[in-house]
Amino acid sequence: MRLSRTVFVVTQTHAEDPAHPGPAPVNHKGRIIVSSLVGTTIEFYDFYIYATAAISVFPLLFFHSSGGNGALLASLATFGVAFVARPLGSVLFGHFGDRAGRKATLLASLLTMGVATVLIGLLPTYTSIGIVAPMLLALMRFCQGLGLGGEWSGASLLAGENSRAGKRGFDSMWPQLGAPFGFLLANGFFFMLTMTMNYDSTQATTNHAFLAWGWRLPFLFSAVIVALGLYVRFKLHETPSFQRTKDRGEVVKAPVLEVFRSSWRDLIRGTFIMLATYTLFYLMTTWILSYAIGKVALGYLGISYHSFLVVQLITICAFALTIPISGLLGDKLGRKRFLLVVTVAIIAFGLSFRFFLDPARMGTGSSANLVLMTVFMLIGMALMGLTFGIQSALLPELFPTNVRYTGSAISYNVSSILGAAVAPFIAAWLAARFGPGSVGLYLVAMAVLTLIALITTHETRDLDLDAIGRDKPAGEVPESVLVDA
Repeated sequence: MRLSRTVFVVTQTHAEDPAHPGPAPVNHKGRIIVSSLVGTTIEFYDFYIYATAAISVFPLLFFHSSGGNGALLASLATFGVAFVARPLGSVLFGHFGDRAGRKATLLASLLTMGVATVLIGLLPTYTSIGIVAPMLLALMRFCQGLGLGGEWSGASLLAGENSRAGKRGFDSMWPQLGAPFGFLLANGFFFMLTMTMNYDSTQATTNHAFLAWGWRLPFLFSAVIVALGLYVRFKLHETPSFQRTKDRGEVVKAPVLEVFRSSWRDLIRGTFIMLATYTLFYLMTTWILSYAIGKVALGYLGISYHSFLVVQLITICAFALTIPISGLLGDKLGRKRFLLVVTVAIIAFGLSFRFFLDPARMGTGSSANLVLMTVFMLIGMALMGLTFGIQSALLPELFPTNVRYTGSAISYNVSSILGAAVAPFIAAWLAARFGPGSVGLYLVAMAVLTLIALITTHETRDLDLDAIGRDKPAGEVPESVLVDA
């Protein structure tokens, strides 16, 4: 009887003056855009500055090794710590996002992520405190992962739950623009530092200015972005969808348990819908870098780092430009139909790897065909923007409001393990053993799994966010999961 009393009280409260419910606070459009964009910008900015430092800086300063690749492998292991922490962060911040609200949780996730990133820039090195240095580095990386686990979902909900009618795909794409923005900021920063400080990673010693203090600047700079994000997010109102769910008394006690009970199929679908996106992104950023600048004697292309970085900085613009197009077409054609077409295009692109990347055709070293590489990167980055841009609308649309934060966060971050954490390693092994064409076939296999997930998913474009999951009779919702009114 407790459930029926709760529902009755909530219904009675709203029935007292249905004609004058009172104006709901409205978030300014510009504030929504900045608030949702800043978190994912930091997310990808952090990814690139840490990835760059994990290869060129941390092995020299934070890890002691008697020789070989031990220090590099240990440094890359700390890079992977964040992928372990992200699903935990999705559960932690998803719980509070579905219980306490989107605004407070977004502030907490941004602060967790930002403080950890800044502290990395202040850490003492191995020569100062010994083994404690890499331990602190791993701890900060874990904290980054926790914050990242809740950031994307909250930013997507902030944009989507404040969106205009019929424009949810476009209005939700702002968090996705953080990926190319973060890439440009991070790589542009390191490019500028290494050029102005005349740093050559193959020759510089540990007393070089870049290794002494220059590498810290990109980490410390993140404090500026975090401060901007906190300032804007403090001024936000709660999203209308969550506020109405709270007013109806439909907030649940344990969102993670409820989402697995009521929406486990959509958790699986959401995870695999993101799989091709994550795999493509990490192949086009992390793996391709190692393949392009690797030594010719080992079967790689031997392109200079600075030359390839210029190619990346140019082609990332295709990524940025196609994200808004994805939002527009996702609204016009529907999420499912649009992504089916894009995923088929990704499969075709995967089949082209052997043509583009074969050293015999591409050339190696100073003779490498950078025009052909640029065309390859442009196609991959354009497809990345098209598949990525609409995901911030689609994944949240799979879940009811009272578990939307948790459900979309878990799908997004579990997919990051399946499609991101392992993709560069699998691709590197395949390329070394069977050539670059096999990496394309790996992408094809992941895209086929995404295609199957999309085929089994219903269209979500025209769904009312408030109505999702509310078509079940109240008696089907277990009493134990509802918060008392």
